[in-house]
Amino acid sequence: MFPASFPYAGARPDVLSLHERTGATTRYTGRGVVIALIDSGFYPHRDLSGRIRLYVDASTSHFIETRRVTRTDVFSWHGQMTSVLAAGDGSTSQGRYRGLATGAEVVLVRVTNPRGGIKEPDILRGLQWVAANHQRLNIRVVNVAVGGDWENHDPHYPLHDVVRRLTQEGVTVVVAAGNANQPVLLPPASAPEAIIVGGVDDNNSADVNQWRLYHHNYGRAHDGSHKPDILAPAQWLPSPILPGSQMMRHARWLAPLLHVTDAAEATRLLCAGYRDLGIHQAAAYTPDEGVYGQIRALIHKHKIIDAYHQHVDGTSASSAVLAGLVAQMLEANPALNPYEVRVILESTAVRFPDVPLERQGAGIMHPAAAVAAAAGVL
Repeated sequence: MFPASFPYAGARPDVLSLHERTGATTRYTGRGVVIALIDSGFYPHRDLSGRIRLYVDASTSHFIETRRVTRTDVFSWHGQMTSVLAAGDGSTSQGRYRGLATGAEVVLVRVTNPRGGIKEPDILRGLQWVAANHQRLNIRVVNVAVGGDWENHDPHYPLHDVVRRLTQEGVTVVVAAGNANQPVLLPPASAPEAIIVGGVDDNNSADVNQWRLYHHNYGRAHDGSHKPDILAPAQWLPSPILPGSQMMRHARWLAPLLHVTDAAEATRLLCAGYRDLGIHQAAAYTPDEGVYGQIRALIHKHKIIDAYHQHVDGTSASSAVLAGLVAQMLEANPALNPYEVRVILESTAVRFPDVPLERQGAGIMHPAAAVAAAAGVL
């Protein structure tokens, strides 16, 4: 008899969409706005089709600008996640798992260095490219989903200077707070002018009583101001699996196994996919609890939603979500400057009960209210 413990309920195939979990408007999609994303690498995902304005390989000081993503590798997944969370149109999910800025264009700036790492000089190089080119490309928002190396409280530290310059020149800089649950802010998250984003774990539920604070970093910027400035969803966020990856090969078989209740059908799938799943052929033909346990472990490891999506977490995801909201606000009111964007976000945010202000900033983002305020409705 097929074990009652299968399928693995912990995979949560019923993951809420971003619009369902935030109540965001669908009236505005960031149309006419360009978002630059600073990240480890990127993939030209179908959900961004036709809206990749430029790909920039800033892995060295020899910048390479192209109209298509020319370099994909193990570092591509993280930038695929952030870019699609911000601006993906949900093509691979029939429109369900889309970002808030489905009408925005994106500029993808890869900063992983030739040694396979990302250090503060690499982040600086990417931001300096944006500072030099934002007017040419009409970039209004930049999302920084990677963090620095050490605390720095020098107001004239180069990473702080470039964030200040971008803000003064009309670019809203959004930065992930970090995920270590420590009172430590690493540049550029220590720049006062940046909007630093912490996280909320909503437990994949619209019931606010189940919401919890995410384990983001917090602390003071170099001017003494508290960070993060605002919170955004940081857990159970639907995101594409990297095409061509081992995870994608696993998901081809794990996704249908999520919904199987018949032992014969499960055995058929295991026999067809045992090579991809790393199961011995004999075990696939006569699966036992050990095999089912192996399958459950893979589903849990990959956080599988379906054959093309997984759920992700982290403040890199949170900042991307907020960047999409900022694009909506700028579509509603293109005249907004970064200081006005911040004021609206903070004044419309909802306080997290029983959480110290230094851990939550203004509170949880409220997309519908923020866009309404930007448009002059509130």
